[in-house]
Amino acid sequence: MSLQNHFSLLASYNRWMNVKLYEAAGKLGAAELALPRGAFFGSLLGTLNHLMVADRIWLSRFAEHPAQFAALESVRNMSRPTQLDEILHEDFAALESQRTMLDLMMLEWVATLTDADLAHVLEYKNTKGVASRKRFSSLLLHFFNHQTHHRGQATTLFSQAGLDVGVTDLLMLIPEEVAPE
Repeated sequence: MSLQNHFSLLASYNRWMNVKLYEAAGKLGAAELALPRGAFFGSLLGTLNHLMVADRIWLSRFAEHPAQFAALESVRNMSRPTQLDEILHEDFAALESQRTMLDLMMLEWVATLTDADLAHVLEYKNTKGVASRKRFSSLLLHFFNHQTHHRGQATTLFSQAGLDVGVTDLLMLIPEEVAPE
């Protein structure tokens, strides 16, 4: 399996898990979504917004790649969040709509990545203005790992709210291999 195929798997996993989280979130009212639960970003709404904030920050950095990925054009037109705890959408429907759009865009974008794209060293600045130069494939791995980290927190918060999001393992999306004959 190529490196690009692994990232396509991670993008599919991202979409699959976000659908599960948003289905669970849709069973809660606005007050329960915003209820402080002692998480890094306070509430379920705060956690879901943080995932969106981080995705938009990273995707805007990725959009600066010399390949100028066409699938990331809409990201270039979005404002870049400035704080990791920023609430982009207090309205759940608006948050879900943007989540769906970003996830589908990621699937389209990752499918176009080449080995040369992944080997590129990307220069960017973090939210505090500190400059970095890192291999694109490593940044992409961090991007998907960060999502998994905070979705794990969200599943705990859903569990505390009495909701089970079901199976969350990446293993569920890894295809079975045909045995050699």
